[in-house]
Amino acid sequence: MTSLWEDHDACYSALLAHDARFDGRVFVGVRTTRIYCRPVCRVRTPRPENCRFYPSAAAAETAGFRPCLKCRPELAPGLAPVDGPARQARQAARLIADDPVDLTVEDIAARLQITSRQLRRVVEREYGVAPVRYLRSARLLLAKNLLTDTDLTITQVAFAAGFGSLRQFNDSFRQHYRLTPSQLRHDAGPPTAHSPTAGPPTAHSPGGTGETAVPSSGVGAIRLRLGYRPPYDWDGLVGFLAARAIPGVEQVTDGVYRRTVRLTKAQVAHSGWLEVRHLPDQAAVAVTVPTALLPALTRLLNRVRAMFDLDCEPAPIQRRLASLEALGPGLNTPGIRLPGAFDGFELAVRAILGQQVSVKAARTLAGRLAEDLGDPIETGIEGLTTVFPDPDRIVALPCPIADRLGPLGVTGARARAIRALAQAVLQDGLDLTPTADPAQTIRSLTALPGVGPWTAQYVAMRALAWPDAFPDSDLGLRLALQRALGLTDGPTSRQILDLAETWRPWRSYAALNLWRSLT
Repeated sequence: MTSLWEDHDACYSALLAHDARFDGRVFVGVRTTRIYCRPVCRVRTPRPENCRFYPSAAAAETAGFRPCLKCRPELAPGLAPVDGPARQARQAARLIADDPVDLTVEDIAARLQITSRQLRRVVEREYGVAPVRYLRSARLLLAKNLLTDTDLTITQVAFAAGFGSLRQFNDSFRQHYRLTPSQLRHDAGPPTAHSPTAGPPTAHSPGGTGETAVPSSGVGAIRLRLGYRPPYDWDGLVGFLAARAIPGVEQVTDGVYRRTVRLTKAQVAHSGWLEVRHLPDQAAVAVTVPTALLPALTRLLNRVRAMFDLDCEPAPIQRRLASLEALGPGLNTPGIRLPGAFDGFELAVRAILGQQVSVKAARTLAGRLAEDLGDPIETGIEGLTTVFPDPDRIVALPCPIADRLGPLGVTGARARAIRALAQAVLQDGLDLTPTADPAQTIRSLTALPGVGPWTAQYVAMRALAWPDAFPDSDLGLRLALQRALGLTDGPTSRQILDLAETWRPWRSYAALNLWRSLT
């Protein structure tokens, strides 16, 4: 099997899509200019015959290419020592994106285990502004979003966005946007009230992108819109999620996805629910959450974007997977999306429970585990009753854990694997989010007892949102390819991997298409 950077067509497809998920994993040298770039570079895309691809900046430079001054390859994630400061700056930006409300520069520096002086230096080098200004911009943008998309009061918006006082909020707003918060809201137009459990929302005014809502429980909620690039195979994605929804934790009803939520911020847990419904006429999804989750709103929205693959560029993927059509009509679904995970640990536990059993059986086991070990929650939505247990709850169970999980139908090997996973998350820093390095995470997962390559690839595909994961040992993939190829026996792993090479760097989407063909 070739490495990704050795597959010219796959790398060029990633370059055409400017797909950030490949940033730092492949570099392109342009033969005519002798300059090398990152795949996210926005200069004019070179012709394919002029491109040479390399696994690292060092390899490109050894081949005689010099770095692009626009995309600055030295800032790509995942590089060696020169990348240290840039990586720290991007980690700081991610922390701010997840939690722009209560963080201070000192908090961020402490989380990154560097001094505040070093943090200021690396952020200014990467983004051209001091951390304080970057943090203030993040707060202002969150406030602007809330002003436009909800009818929260100005005071609620100010404090939800992390400003210490209404006066500070108004002063910052006037200084940066040359108008008051009230003026911006007036220009945007009022959002429309809507119940999250009723039918589709009404069209928004030109300036507004959301509305407040009142769920059946009587607790206030807000609704925001998140856009995507069409086409979008919504029915396929929610169908996939529906078949795997954990009872009590998730549900899909009439094409609307709902689930319970617990997000921790500043060591405070915020629990509630969320609803995601499709707005096809607006090329967007509507996300409804109770106001109790306002302190963790940005983190929640980031997870929704990853879970519903809203940043996907479908056209390059559709072109790259065109060979699927040769295997069978309809195998290359337009607008197919990679179903991510709202919570990586929850997804990984469910993957372990799903080893060598049917999707339905895994769903049943996950539901039992959630009901027995999860926390009950009042959502006001029928069927959403439980928050899935976190790693702390699993690690705190008495040993042997098989005695505790056995009565739920969980085998001893899987019970021990779940405990090892929880310990790796808590004690070893195992990262199960889209920011994790896929290769390292796959290695860490397969090192755990009872976790094999299939599980690791599946977790990379969904929890890490890695578009080039491929669980080649999956029985469903074998059956789908056996049918498509007209074979009497299933193809071998070598045959499957060789065929999958033509689908790089989007083998995850190819796997979804093949699974879809079975239903």
